[in-house]
Amino acid sequence: MSEARDFKQVGRRMIRPDGFDKVTGRANYAADLALPGMIWGKILRSPHAHAKIVSIDTSAAEAMDGVFAVCTSEDLPAITDPDLAGSYETACNLLAHKKVLYHGHAVAAIAAKTEAIAEEALLKINVEYEVLTPVMDVNDAMEAGAPLLHKDMYTSGLPEKPSDPSNVANRMELKKGDVEQGFAEADEIVEREYYSPTVHQGYIEPHACTVRWDEDGQSLIWCSTQGHFGVRGITAGVLGTPLSRIKVVAAEIGGGFGGKTVVYLEPVALVLSRKAGRPVKMVMTREEVFRASGPGSAARNWVKIGAKKDGTITAMQARLRFEAGAFKGSPMGPGCMTVFTPYDVENALVQGYDVVVNKAKVAAYRAPGAPQAEYACEAALNELAAKLDLDPIEFRQKNAAKEGTVALYGPKFGAIGMEECLRVAKESDHWNSPLGENQGRGLACGFWFNIGGTSTVIINMNTDGTANLIEGSPDIGGSRASMALMAAEVLGIEAERIKPIIGDTEAVGFSATTGGSRTTFATGMATIEAARDVVVQVKERCASIWNVTPDQVEYEDGVATNTAGDDKMTLAEVCAQQDRLGGAIAGRGAVNARGAGPSFALHICDVEVDNETGKVDVKRYTAIQDAGKAVHPSYVEGQFQGGSAQGIGWALNEEYVYNKDGVMENPGFLDYRVPLASDLPMIETHIVEVPNPFHPFGVRGIGETNIVPPLGAVSTAVSNAIGVWMDELPLSPPRVLKAVMDNS
Repeated sequence: MSEARDFKQVGRRMIRPDGFDKVTGRANYAADLALPGMIWGKILRSPHAHAKIVSIDTSAAEAMDGVFAVCTSEDLPAITDPDLAGSYETACNLLAHKKVLYHGHAVAAIAAKTEAIAEEALLKINVEYEVLTPVMDVNDAMEAGAPLLHKDMYTSGLPEKPSDPSNVANRMELKKGDVEQGFAEADEIVEREYYSPTVHQGYIEPHACTVRWDEDGQSLIWCSTQGHFGVRGITAGVLGTPLSRIKVVAAEIGGGFGGKTVVYLEPVALVLSRKAGRPVKMVMTREEVFRASGPGSAARNWVKIGAKKDGTITAMQARLRFEAGAFKGSPMGPGCMTVFTPYDVENALVQGYDVVVNKAKVAAYRAPGAPQAEYACEAALNELAAKLDLDPIEFRQKNAAKEGTVALYGPKFGAIGMEECLRVAKESDHWNSPLGENQGRGLACGFWFNIGGTSTVIINMNTDGTANLIEGSPDIGGSRASMALMAAEVLGIEAERIKPIIGDTEAVGFSATTGGSRTTFATGMATIEAARDVVVQVKERCASIWNVTPDQVEYEDGVATNTAGDDKMTLAEVCAQQDRLGGAIAGRGAVNARGAGPSFALHICDVEVDNETGKVDVKRYTAIQDAGKAVHPSYVEGQFQGGSAQGIGWALNEEYVYNKDGVMENPGFLDYRVPLASDLPMIETHIVEVPNPFHPFGVRGIGETNIVPPLGAVSTAVSNAIGVWMDELPLSPPRVLKAVMDNS
């Protein structure tokens, strides 16, 4: 159990260990590696959103000078080997097999001496298509008689297998109490459907890799990823290769936000390398990233919420329909788990649908499923509070989840920070400040459950008392600094004396992908375990010198003390003698962490609307969130601000625009507009610390909850500014102007 305590290292704002390399340009990203004899790989992509592949003729491309290898789906063992059927869909997304399912779907790949030759060779590949009608929205995909993406897809999650195939891959239901009775007891009810569009994670670095397939079957992958062990596993599954023969090095990552938990290039590049007998580099263009990598899911989410005049919520109901893209696997499940979780209600019913459409298969995007689902809940709650003439914070305080609340998806909460976030918000200067003309204020809460999982850490002590810490989790949000601070706390030394390193798949034990806000929690627990292992070894070495038992040695603040005498030795002094005291001191931590503390947040947003153009300007924004314990407060504040900025973009500007043929029309940052620094005010942050009882230092993951509230907060602020309840994102100038004109 973790309780509030004083820390000497945890909670410091140390300089980030990777900072110097990044600001000087020395950091090596995925596209930076060049190997001797390296050639370039390029991918041919479908010009159609939905079509059968009648034939592929690569002979003209193969005959070109400078072309070393050509690859189609028939070269992927998972396509042709029934024993690898578990990786079949992954392989079909890497290279289309018999059918293309979205515009930009990879069809074939070329490896050539130069990029220019590879691009020219792509034009020589002749593909004959039979064009089919695309389905681009859940409404169309779920209609009877809709074109089917997969003839063998039958809806799972139903009492019985249906007789006919469908575009609905899965159905899920969560229920407690009696919602019909709850709505009958309500004095006011709000019922509305909310739309959130397909959006991109907005990472700056495109997907890239450099690979080498050696003559003995060993292979190297250098890539941009949130989980290099995941890359190894996926690649091994697609190619039928033993894990021990694949070494994956995680390069520095130029942003991911969930979008780099997926593999698009690496298995294809390895096949090309094997065929060509040379290393192969592949780098997506920005257009390819938008068209062919996984975006965040679009969703149409209907909610119905009832409450009594005193503000007691009597029932909450939702029907959540998430787009999965071309293959099943939308974040419908997390959406169902999170939609109503900030609130303690007796009667709730959530039904979710995972629906395939002719778009690129979706990927995770920071708390996947939660922003779309909780946007609907929070916007409806604000409308309901207005109907009841209740303060929206007091309305939430009356119904807030608290310690002992049983969440709709199962667990009983321990100590959580929802009530504390509400208190901080109500007392904040922002909430109590006046608004100007044409301005509106909105607030919304957010929840993410967080996960734990497997992590491995090794701490090697040097003879001068410094340490090298090797973790298996790619650093996408400050884990190097966090691990150094937590290890230093246990070892009783300055964090700057610890060098954190991201080990490759051969240098450290298996670690799950950096995602789900798991790393500071789970890899942090492994780090603490490894540091405690070092302390145990130090006590054993001292005990052998002093001729006492290890139990008679105390260790605190980097000093071992003989409780049976006056002897003392610092960590550095013990390390200096480690060779003659039994060899190197190396601590190891390997955990499968459980008890990831859920995180709650509340955001307040002020906007100003230009009623003549519909343009929305964010004037003030505050993010309040429970971090359990902020290991590095600057990083925590940065996460709050980064997630808020992404959520504001989602609410105001961002969306994939498709034409009638399913072709994305804005595949670049010029037309797909993410917020710039000049678009936003300084985002104010408040770190709430309600320790997670299942982490030694009270840590909760904080990287995802912060993107959940902005959609509801911004939408409500705009609604209050113009006097119209908005239910479709993004709140772009044309959409807002139309609402203003219709209302006037």
